[in-house]
Amino acid sequence: MNDWASIASLATAAGTLVLAVATFAAVRSANRAARVAEQSLLVNLRPLLVPSRLRDDPQKIMFGDRRWFTIPGGCAVAVTDNGVAYLAASLRNAGPGIGVLHGWRFYPETFRGEAPALAEFRPQTRDLYIPAGDDGFWQGAFRDPSDPQYAGAQQAIAAQEPMTVDLLYGDHQGGQRMITRFGLEPRQDGGWLLNMSRHWYVDQPDPRATPAWREG
Repeated sequence: MNDWASIASLATAAGTLVLAVATFAAVRSANRAARVAEQSLLVNLRPLLVPSRLRDDPQKIMFGDRRWFTIPGGCAVAVTDNGVAYLAASLRNAGPGIGVLHGWRFYPETFRGEAPALAEFRPQTRDLYIPAGDDGFWQGAFRDPSDPQYAGAQQAIAAQEPMTVDLLYGDHQGGQRMITRFGLEPRQDGGWLLNMSRHWYVDQPDPRATPAWREG
């Protein structure tokens, strides 16, 4: 009888262990599936801003002082007038989600350093939305002569020198923030071409920090 009791106890323990392993595997699989589903959802909400194409339609934009500019596709605006330095760019959202611009960082030169800290960005005075797969624009201005970057912007525009603007943006829920670096290159006709050089992730690890081809 003692042997049968021991066997029964061992069988019960083994069954419990098997059930625990199966439960753990099921929970782990469910968690993995939930993470995959979450990532798929986030990918479908993620914007990605690039310069608009040269063949895209011109865009007409207005600044707060009711100054209007027309930006051709693939181009930018950099103009000084009455002591104000106006900057704008024609953009395209190549991502599947709506893009919302949050802020910008200006350099009066071709800048190739790392992305700036979030505290260095100037906030937009209004939200600028760019639909998925469609065109939109960014705009900013220097109006205060006491601004540390005011003189540099005025000089770079007047001298038709290359400039750089980093844009901070994210999805319509306020997440998945990214920084994209754009360059303004002067044209012979006095206009400006827009190019793009880098993207940085803000709210997740940068996949280029440890490229797969460097591992192993």
